[in-house]
Amino acid sequence: MWRGETLAISFSIRKQVVMNFIHGLAGVVVTGVALCLGVEAGSQEPSQAEKEASVAAARKEQVVALLKSLETGGAEAAKVLNPSRYVEHNLDKSDGTQAFLNVLKRVSPHSARVNTVRVFQDGDFVFTHTEYTGSAPKIGFDIFRFEGDKIVEHWDNVQDKPEKPNPSGHTMVDGPTEASDASKMEINKRIVQNYIEDTLIHGRLDKMASYFHDERYIQHNPRTGDGLAARRETFKARAKQGVVLKFDRIHKILGEGNFVLAVSEGRYGPSGGMPTCFYDLFRLEDGKIAEHWDTVAVIPEKVQWKNGNGKFGF
Repeated sequence: MWRGETLAISFSIRKQVVMNFIHGLAGVVVTGVALCLGVEAGSQEPSQAEKEASVAAARKEQVVALLKSLETGGAEAAKVLNPSRYVEHNLDKSDGTQAFLNVLKRVSPHSARVNTVRVFQDGDFVFTHTEYTGSAPKIGFDIFRFEGDKIVEHWDNVQDKPEKPNPSGHTMVDGPTEASDASKMEINKRIVQNYIEDTLIHGRLDKMASYFHDERYIQHNPRTGDGLAARRETFKARAKQGVVLKFDRIHKILGEGNFVLAVSEGRYGPSGGMPTCFYDLFRLEDGKIAEHWDTVAVIPEKVQWKNGNGKFGF
């Protein structure tokens, strides 16, 4: 081989080595930039379902923190309330965010305990089941409506916490807390709506059994035990005592998976009953109602309202 040819080949090899090095270095630089930006090769944008789940989780955390501020007195969590558009449906409170902030100013830190046992999300609504422990212990359901990242509306229904468990040993808040069967939410909501309309609005008690798992039915109402037999006995006892329990209208049904919350209006009590708000939370299994929690509260006369928004207005 001629010396010139040898030099040419040597130069060609060196050139190729240099080019390979440059290409390798460029790959390292690009990879490093990608890693700095938090992007990996082959990564994809989060799906719509993932984005919605992230928003739902953030909203739940904000609501739980807001309720907890009623224990701590801290005002930071109240920043989630929209100061220009907040609508209050608790008839004992004035409209707007200032009423909530005024409550926080009066809170003596840790004079009471706020324990949110359940929190669920349905669209722009987050709803909770909370135990308030203090001088006058309460059990309450709260519903918050979001627009974007701010809460713009609130509803609730609160009743006194009983001193002891119900006849089956259950409290008003114990039991499962996590939702499942996300794909069955709309079906479960329709089952609950049909149950209330059939049995509690139209009085078709003969249809009641078709909605329950009979003796597997768990009851958290303070006055009633587990199973359909106990439920029937409660209805009979009310009738003998002249106590009216009548649902007139469902205002809202919300759900997450196998948990469904129904907000209804009717009458409850002796002598025809008082105008009453019913919040009923149901847990379903295989298309049947398996468990029930509730709060019952009298709707005050309009002259006593501290805002003009009404108890419902969904």
